[in-house]
Amino acid sequence: MTRVLLSFSLLAATTFSAQLAHAETPVEILALYKAEAAGTPGFQGFNGARGETFFKSKHGGEWSCSSCHTEHPENEGKHAKTDKLIKPIAPVANAERFTEVKKVAKWFKRNCNDVLDRECTAQEKGDVMTYLISVGTKQAAAPVVVRPVVSAEVPAKPAAKIAAAKPEHKATVKNNCKPNPAASKQAS
Repeated sequence: MTRVLLSFSLLAATTFSAQLAHAETPVEILALYKAEAAGTPGFQGFNGARGETFFKSKHGGEWSCSSCHTEHPENEGKHAKTDKLIKPIAPVANAERFTEVKKVAKWFKRNCNDVLDRECTAQEKGDVMTYLISVGTKQAAAPVVVRPVVSAEVPAKPAAKIAAAKPEHKATVKNNCKPNPAASKQAS
């Protein structure tokens, strides 16, 4: 019995590695977070309106996601400490966004720690991605809801798949993003 479970675990890990190699679109990466979140009690799907609120709100600290990425994620942002321009985070304006699982995991980890002082949950990541994917599309006007998939295709332990894609960091580096006054004037 133990060998069967071990073999199944190895097969699942191999399958996930293959999925990671092929997850090259924002929707495919979103599906990985959906699979992870589906194991959370009460998960009802992702919601773009909830993601927009999360993206634009401060969460007890001085920053929100939009502090660096602006209230309009299809526009360039600016790093407050280095003044380095940040390419648009919305995939409609930057086709490179949310196309590499490791980069997505790395930036969610770093940015969530900066904004929340903790990692984001799969629900929060999925809501924000759903919002950002909808920016600049006809769907942006209406709330976008991504429901959980209930089928044999959803792996039993999707959290392990996302965890496997997360980069190893010995320490979290604060980005020190602060509101970009120029971006605020531009948004007005």
